[in-house]
Amino acid sequence: MKQNKSIYLVPVMFCFFAMGFVDLVGIASNYVKEDLGLSDSVANIFPSLVFFWFLIFSIPTGMLMNKIGRKKTVLLSLIVTIISLIIPIFGSSFAVMLIAFSLLGIGNALMQTSINPLAMLIIGDKNLASTLTFGQFVKAIASFLAPYLAMWGATKMIPEFGLDWRVLFLIYFVVGTLAALLLWVTPIQEEIKGGKASSFMDCVKLLGKPIVLLSFFGIMCHVGIDVGTNTTAPKLLIERVGMTLNEAAFATSLYFIFRTIGSLTGSFFLRILKTKVFFIISVLMMAAAMVLLFTGDTKALLYTGIALVGYGNSNIFSMAFSEALLSVPEKQNEVSGLMIMGLFGGTIFPLLMGFASDAVGQAGAVAVMALGVLYLFTYIPRIKR
Repeated sequence: MKQNKSIYLVPVMFCFFAMGFVDLVGIASNYVKEDLGLSDSVANIFPSLVFFWFLIFSIPTGMLMNKIGRKKTVLLSLIVTIISLIIPIFGSSFAVMLIAFSLLGIGNALMQTSINPLAMLIIGDKNLASTLTFGQFVKAIASFLAPYLAMWGATKMIPEFGLDWRVLFLIYFVVGTLAALLLWVTPIQEEIKGGKASSFMDCVKLLGKPIVLLSFFGIMCHVGIDVGTNTTAPKLLIERVGMTLNEAAFATSLYFIFRTIGSLTGSFFLRILKTKVFFIISVLMMAAAMVLLFTGDTKALLYTGIALVGYGNSNIFSMAFSEALLSVPEKQNEVSGLMIMGLFGGTIFPLLMGFASDAVGQAGAVAVMALGVLYLFTYIPRIKR
């Protein structure tokens, strides 16, 4: 039985890879900005729009899981994601991209709410944080590849079928379809709860539990820093070192390289270290990164800062999520919805960063991210598990 359950993790991890498609929004927004001649504040609408839908759909998705089950909810998320990836193939106007990124955000909100409880259904409570961290490692691979695929498409280094940088949407469309098919044919047994379903207010009331509320804010900061670095890293190199966009696109990949390394090694460290110890190490790395990004004016300093924030931020989500999920074991679907709603931070941070960078340059955007790092220091005393 354990062997069968281990096999079931394979399609689930494939879905984690598809979940990483959302991170293409960082490099995509930079290319859209260049193609359409947009300002930072306008271009940052795209990543903000993607994560806006987490505020709307996360809690309803937790309630939906109680009705149709976790596997069907993940399949629904994959269908919406696949549709979002088709749309940019047919055009790149402002309106087309708004629609595509909106659907990408909706699909990702559905997926992130349901995929972690589905993984927990298979793995159980034991080693949950390390399993979710490994899932984040798989997700980070897709995130890491997106800037390269866009850059290779833009420079005609791969067959791009007249799509230029938008070829990455076509590639991820094919992979997303395969992920949906693989999960669909995998027999995962789950018990769908009967009785009275939780209402929207029942879910929101869970925020009255301090660890749930503080974990919610922690995840808001995590994703704000994540999307912020994803979007701002190339701009820092363009502003301070004078790179072109295609040259600076490597900065986004570098961030995801170290996020990938962090997720992979984090799944090991979380088995041998106390969660609080590893959390402290992670936040200290991010604090050092903010100093380098704020003051650095050479490639070496900026790349070091990007690498540090990539590694430090790679496991924050898994630690905060598992802390909240295990604190209310009888309401896991509802808590999952609340935690994923915290990804709404990906809307708030880029908007504030866009206005700050238009006003004082990219140092203003870094200062906004630094506020998120400061909050994570205050979360440390709340970690118990």
